Amino acid sequence: MVYGARMRDRSRGSVAVLGGGGHAKVVIGTLRSAGATVTVVLDDNPATWGKTLLGVPVQGPIATLPDHGVDGAVIAIGSNAARAHVAAAVGDIAWITAVHPSAIIDPSVTLGPGTVVFAGVVIQPDARLGAHVIVNTGATIDHDCVVDDFVHLAPGVQLAGDVVVGRSAFMGIGSVAIPGRRIGPGATVGAGAVVIRDVAAGATVVGVPARSAAR
Repeated sequence: MVYGARMRDRSRGSVAVLGGGGHAKVVIGTLRSAGATVTVVLDDNPATWGKTLLGVPVQGPIATLPDHGVDGAVIAIGSNAARAHVAAAVGDIAWITAVHPSAIIDPSVTLGPGTVVFAGVVIQPDARLGAHVIVNTGATIDHDCVVDDFVHLAPGVQLAGDVVVGRSAFMGIGSVAIPGRRIGPGATVGAGAVVIRDVAAGATVVGVPARSAAR
C-alpha cells in the first residue's frame, strides 16, 4: 500500500508507527500529509509507554503489533540495523510506503515496501529503491540510481545519475555522490562528504573528496 501522490488505493486504513523517537514524528507527519490515519505508536523502550507522539499514543512494545488490528505499519527508526531487525521480527504485515505530497517522483520510479520519502525530495526517472529505505528531507536521487534495502539517505543528500547505494548503507546529511559511483553495503558516508570514488562495503569515508576515516 502506498500513501502519497501516486497512491492507487484510496482507502484510509489505520497505520501503526514502529518507533517512538524524533524520526517517528517526521514519519507521522508524512503519513498524515499523505492522507493516512496513524492510530498507534509502538516502541520497545518502556520509558515511552503511555506518552503521546504528535497526539498519537505510545501503547507498548513492537511485539504487540498484532493486538492493535491495524491495516499496515511503517518502521520509524533511523538506524538501518534496527529497521532490519524489526522487519525480520514482525514478519507478516502490510508495510506502508509513505510519500510526502511535496515530493516530486517520476512515474517510472519504483519504491519498495516500507520506504518513506519525506518533504522536498526529488527522485528522477528509472531510479529504483528497495524496502524500508529512508529518503530524508530535501534529498535528491537522479536518473537510474539504485538504492538497496534499509538504506538511509539523510537530509540534503544528493545522488547524481546511475549511483548505486548498497544495502544498509548510510549517507550523512548533505553528502554527495557524483555520477556512476558505487557505495558498498553497510558503508557510511560522513556529513558533507563528496564521493568521487567507489566506497567499499562497510567502509566509512569523510571529507571533500571523501576518503577513508580509518587512522
